[in-house]
Amino acid sequence: MKYLKANRMEAFSDGVLAIIITIMVLEFKVPEGHDWYALIELGPKILSYIFSFVYIGIYWNNHHHLLHMVRTMNGRLMWLNLLLLFWLSLVPFTTAWMGESHFAATPTALYGIVLLLAALSYWLLQRAIINQHSNDSSFVLAMGKDLKGKLSPLLYLLAVLTAYVSPWISGFFFVLVALIWFLPDKRIEHALRSH
Repeated sequence: MKYLKANRMEAFSDGVLAIIITIMVLEFKVPEGHDWYALIELGPKILSYIFSFVYIGIYWNNHHHLLHMVRTMNGRLMWLNLLLLFWLSLVPFTTAWMGESHFAATPTALYGIVLLLAALSYWLLQRAIINQHSNDSSFVLAMGKDLKGKLSPLLYLLAVLTAYVSPWISGFFFVLVALIWFLPDKRIEHALRSH
């Protein structure tokens, strides 16, 4: 069966994600010095930018694959997609604050909260798309128990809580989630191939 594609929603989402990345890079100001040490002073900003760039890239990649499984566009999907984009649109603010503060506890915790809420929004969007399929469809069967989707919010929550213990521990959980999701969701690719 041929699925109706969510082309307009995907194009809109791609545009928003591109703007988010652009806003993040515009936060960089040219250093006052003229040597390598001037860049070293920007280290926390650069690191927070790298974190966020990777996360936005992960969402863009997986979101692209997920939208190929939309059977019918409806208002619910559009609002859930907007909810996801809302939380992702806060990433530049939290990225800048975290970098400016050299990974202080509260900015790092807020960064984790925004990523947690984005992950929950993505999960809701995914569930709404899954509900468009019969229980025995290749997509539903491929999604299975969704271990990555259930593990990620827990790791984000740990990142939020440990931000007040050590930014290094919190950062470890951010990196762990990124590693889990770095490659596109193979389950969706498998379901697409089986059609």
